[in-house]
Amino acid sequence: MKRSEINAIIASATSIFELHGWTLPPKPRWDITDFGRGDFNKYGLTLVNLCEEPEYCEKLMLAWKGQHIFAHTHNFKKEDIISRFGVLAVQVWNNPERKSGERFTVQVNSEPRQVASGDVVYLHSGERITLVTGIYHAFWSVGDYCVIGEVSTANDDVNDNVFLDEVGRFPTIEEDAPPLARLVSEA
Repeated sequence: MKRSEINAIIASATSIFELHGWTLPPKPRWDITDFGRGDFNKYGLTLVNLCEEPEYCEKLMLAWKGQHIFAHTHNFKKEDIISRFGVLAVQVWNNPERKSGERFTVQVNSEPRQVASGDVVYLHSGERITLVTGIYHAFWSVGDYCVIGEVSTANDDVNDNVFLDEVGRFPTIEEDAPPLARLVSEA
């Protein structure tokens, strides 16, 4: 990704977050990714790490219409994914082969919900889904964009993500402009 593109994404995301009442902390830790596909508009995700502690983490994310976040699970992390604004579609599977049909339980808004592997759970503003190890999930915005929250146990983007498709978790950056901010992958 070009640094100028990353800068524009950061500026746009900051404006959208502020529009919806999210003032970012001083020196937020940005994570902009195209998952190594070179097409941010189709496969990108904008993340800001608001809090990173040994026991827990909080993130704010922005998914634009047309962006698809690849199916993955986590080796250790338990997370709540929260629609903070807009409608978020979360597709869930209970197996790495993405076989459809088998029923299992997920927590939606702190209540157990029976779903079938491959189902899509739609989260409206304020709603959440709790994802545990072994629940594979992909997500995308249903509308023009969705502001997404994540509250989780400790975060380790290098070792804990298990993607079902081959992805590059962090972008290769082409320096064509001075950075507005350094990304978490550059720390």
